[in-house]
Amino acid sequence: MNAVVHNRIFLRKTALLSVVHAAVDLCCAALFFSVLQGEKLWLGMVLYNACAFLFQLPMGVVADRLNRNMLFAAVGCALVALAFGLRSVPILAMVVAGLGNGAFHVGGGIEVLNGSETKAGPLGVFVSPGAIGLYFGRVFSAQMLSLPWLLPAILLGLGGAILLLGKPEFSEGSHNAPLSFETPKGGLRLLALLFLVVVLRSLMSTTAAFSTGDLLSDLPSVWSGLIPVLCLALGKTAGGFAADRLKPIPTAILSLGLCALFLFFPLSPVLALCALFLFNMSMPLTLFASARLLKDAKGTAFGLLTAALFLGVVPYFLGVSVPESSVLFGALAAVSGVLLVFGLREAK
Repeated sequence: MNAVVHNRIFLRKTALLSVVHAAVDLCCAALFFSVLQGEKLWLGMVLYNACAFLFQLPMGVVADRLNRNMLFAAVGCALVALAFGLRSVPILAMVVAGLGNGAFHVGGGIEVLNGSETKAGPLGVFVSPGAIGLYFGRVFSAQMLSLPWLLPAILLGLGGAILLLGKPEFSEGSHNAPLSFETPKGGLRLLALLFLVVVLRSLMSTTAAFSTGDLLSDLPSVWSGLIPVLCLALGKTAGGFAADRLKPIPTAILSLGLCALFLFFPLSPVLALCALFLFNMSMPLTLFASARLLKDAKGTAFGLLTAALFLGVVPYFLGVSVPESSVLFGALAAVSGVLLVFGLREAK
């Protein structure tokens, strides 16, 4: 296959997987907010997030070995669709939806990483639509009773599109490298640094420091919720493309350095939104660097950092919140930047 055809196919895959990413997260959020109530809310939330994020690590190992990335992603779509049929057992529905969400992310993530060995831009495009899907999923959850099968039907159709686009790979594999957990010298230490960066990002993102909707209360409620989500998503996209243009280390210094600076000041709507945008630019950088360190186990690398995301929200699950202090969060952003720069410098 010549380079032009290969690039065209890869762009189609990235576009489709990005759209499906938004759809999967939309469906999971709509299901979550429509079926979980009262005492089951906390348990369902913990189980869903554990299956969707923590379990991506073992699923990543399986996907690396299976070498059928698009099939793995399509199965994830099918599991999320199946979860809608289990609404009468909310906890089971959340477990199945979480596993499906994780399977899609792993399969789609490896496929994008395989096609962009030296570029972080496509990875930024792939990871960014999830936040938008989550937002509109919560909005759509109110319509679940009147349109219960609309979302799973759409998701099954998108899963079918993934199968069609990935069909040529089913007989010969997805071009994953032979599974190996070998890392360069000092690689485990660098993975630990990247892991800690993601834990800190997750911890900060679950606190009131980034509850920018309250700062936009003068706007209609739709915009006060949507604008922060767009900043979060666009920050992830920008991080990938900035890394390709400016290189990862300058991007990390610029984004997290400015984020820390903005957080040291009393929050205003503009500074809060800028900080949210800049902070999320680090997401594709950490994923890209971890995949370079575990180049023969990209799904494992992907799952490792999503496990870090789960650990960052554990305090929230336990009712423990980080004190709301602009100085503290500015310092944490600065620490994240230093850790990320060290990890990126060695991962080169």
